[in-house]
Amino acid sequence: MVLMGCSEKKELFVSFSNPEIEFSGRIDTSKVDAAELYWSGSSIKINFEGESIEALFKDESRDNYYNIILDNDSIFVLRLDTIKQYYQLASNLPKGKHAIKIFKRAEWDRGKTSFYGFKLNKGAKILPKSLSKNRKIEFYGNSITAGYAIEDTTGKDSPEGTFTNNYLSYAAITARHYDAKYKCICRSGIGITVSWIPQIMPEIYDRLNPLDPNSKWNLSADEPDIVVVNLFQNDTWLVNLPEHKEFKKRFGTKAPSEKEIINAYQQFIGNLRNHYPKADIICTLGSMDAAKEGSKWKEYIKIAVANLDDKKMHTHFMPYLKSKGHPTINDQQTMAKSLIEFIDNNIEW
Repeated sequence: MVLMGCSEKKELFVSFSNPEIEFSGRIDTSKVDAAELYWSGSSIKINFEGESIEALFKDESRDNYYNIILDNDSIFVLRLDTIKQYYQLASNLPKGKHAIKIFKRAEWDRGKTSFYGFKLNKGAKILPKSLSKNRKIEFYGNSITAGYAIEDTTGKDSPEGTFTNNYLSYAAITARHYDAKYKCICRSGIGITVSWIPQIMPEIYDRLNPLDPNSKWNLSADEPDIVVVNLFQNDTWLVNLPEHKEFKKRFGTKAPSEKEIINAYQQFIGNLRNHYPKADIICTLGSMDAAKEGSKWKEYIKIAVANLDDKKMHTHFMPYLKSKGHPTINDQQTMAKSLIEFIDNNIEW
């Protein structure tokens, strides 16, 4: 429904519930007053004709950053406040058709964002949303997939939210390459058997709100064509740290055996298969040290996939890039190239 604002200027207010707004990612649109965003890579898009456009937001933390993409070209970064307010996205636009996309750079540890709608200038009009994308791709990963510290050019892996940018991750690059609808279920520090944080991926992979065990996403209702899983990097370190609190919580005093590690991965991938019976599932590692030559973690993945005996389940390991910290922008591009080449050569979609 399109509602007219009640101000003297009579701007056009477009509620978040308007069917011409295109949401991508796990976004809660079931609320009465606002859509709620949690996950990296979640996005909101609208096509319109008008001179200016604003968006009405309220953030939980003041630490969420969004890329504002105008007409698939210019980008600026928007930092939100905890006060419900309008933010200018574009002004003085030339006549003609325009598109605004709002893309969540940050991770869900920065808190949720509430989106209420758009406001356009008097005389503006909403245009039909873009045709549905024929392809869908979904990623499960850790900081590598999140694009953690990707814009920290000092190489210090700064945890400041401004340096994380999922838009430049290999995952988002791959999705854009194929013009595919994109979902990204990721969190820095997360693993399959143990994490640097309290949650592990098998506990949260099917949630809408990652911090609410009762908040479930209906995976089977929106099956992707391709699922990419890039996990185990954090497990490789933590299984060797018996004094770490998360080690103690998950394992007690004894590290998991190789069989237990393989079974945990196999069970997680098997659960994804149960939800997604037709999808191609790519099990990968990269680009940090879990993917280096001779890594037993790559072998664990190969064994788990072989045990599942599934023709639409693949292993592909992206290059091990000997960087001092998390992948750089160039590293992410290298990873995307590797993944795209594998998809082109092995999957018809």
